Amino acid sequence: MNHSNLNGSIANRRVISAVSRPQPNLYKGSEFPPVESRNWLIHSRYVRKEYEICKLLIADELEKSNGYNEYANYVLGLILRQEGKIQDSLEYFQKCHTLNPQNVENVKQVARSLFLLGRHQLAIEAYLEAEKLAQSPDANIYQNLGECCIRVGQLSKAKEYLNCAVQLGKSEESYVSLAELYKLQDDLKSATEIYNAALQLYPSSSELYTALGLLYMKLGEYQLAFDKLGSALAHDPMCTKALLAAGSIIQNSEEYDVALAKYKVAAQYLPESPSLWNNVGMCFFGKKKYVAAISCLKRANYLAPLDWKILYNLGLVHLYTKQYASAFNFLSASIKFQHKHAPTFMLLASALKNLDDVENACKAYEQAIKLDPEDAAVRVNYAAYLQSISETHRGLEQMNYFRKIAQKIPRLDKELLEIAKTVTASLTRGIVAQPAKEVSVNATNDEVLQSQTMLPDEV
Repeated sequence: MNHSNLNGSIANRRVISAVSRPQPNLYKGSEFPPVESRNWLIHSRYVRKEYEICKLLIADELEKSNGYNEYANYVLGLILRQEGKIQDSLEYFQKCHTLNPQNVENVKQVARSLFLLGRHQLAIEAYLEAEKLAQSPDANIYQNLGECCIRVGQLSKAKEYLNCAVQLGKSEESYVSLAELYKLQDDLKSATEIYNAALQLYPSSSELYTALGLLYMKLGEYQLAFDKLGSALAHDPMCTKALLAAGSIIQNSEEYDVALAKYKVAAQYLPESPSLWNNVGMCFFGKKKYVAAISCLKRANYLAPLDWKILYNLGLVHLYTKQYASAFNFLSASIKFQHKHAPTFMLLASALKNLDDVENACKAYEQAIKLDPEDAAVRVNYAAYLQSISETHRGLEQMNYFRKIAQKIPRLDKELLEIAKTVTASLTRGIVAQPAKEVSVNATNDEVLQSQTMLPDEV
């Protein structure tokens, strides 16, 4: 990136009202004792995190200097920010800028406070002012400019700034921010390249290995994902993100006891994680321990009552335990939070069928097909249901769609294929038989894995 272009981009020289306009020096050295005389003591208390004593010293220094001690104002701003008093910290950093308008660190701290207050456009202007004051290109400024541009939706500018930060500083944070930007743009391949480049510089970073593992999960490359998560755990055996992600991959392979062992370790550090309890519940579901599964899922629901995946799983387990009214309630609640997930409507149709609501069951199946016409399980289940209500021709039509889908998908579930053969044979003979066994989608949640047919979310 051409730094001169970045500097020249500030045609409007206003630093905005957030960065106070510099005022003439209102005091002379002869009128006061040296204002920096006790700065060393303030610094020593601050680095030792003795903040209360530090604030007393600062108050005394500001009183003696009539507020003109720049370093005292600066440290007080840092302390107030750590206490969550962002607006107050902003005011002290503005005072620092007034006292010393050429100090780039003062402007950077003003910009940081603005960023934390959510005033991202003002923060951009302040960081641009800091860039102009900086004697040499500053990777930290470009890193923060990139973060601010992401927040205001200026993704192309954000990419320029973050690329510049990576080239200048090569910090782990810059690589992660750039990778996250590529993920926002659905350029997952570039994101993996950025993470791999970062690992060349930081080969012991469990966070980078975990992020890359989660990204490979999204790409469906589960072996690569498992390898990266294993590397993360090799460097940090207690990395909870990696434990949850690795557990979900193992769980998806139906090795439930191994997955539960991973979750047991993670539970020591994340006892209140709804995702953890959800995944544990679905492990018990896979082991056909339905009471334990419901118990864990209800705890997950208590911790995250608005998580649609947990509600979906509760509906699924209640279907298996033939508690159809409860299943209907949980699935209906899940749809309120996520109304574009076809398997939820498929399960809702199953609950309605068992509650003898034929009309709404058909509507639920039709909605599932509308949301995902290529879902083979929905087609087979709908055909089985149509068979059970003597809608032979409509059932055959669904099986014809299923065959077209099956030709596109090389590896379909064996159980699904067997059920499809049975349903097709019954429909062809025109025999009204008992409804075939319904195929449900087993969902595991998290930050790590939502369901067997959905891509994982990051922790």
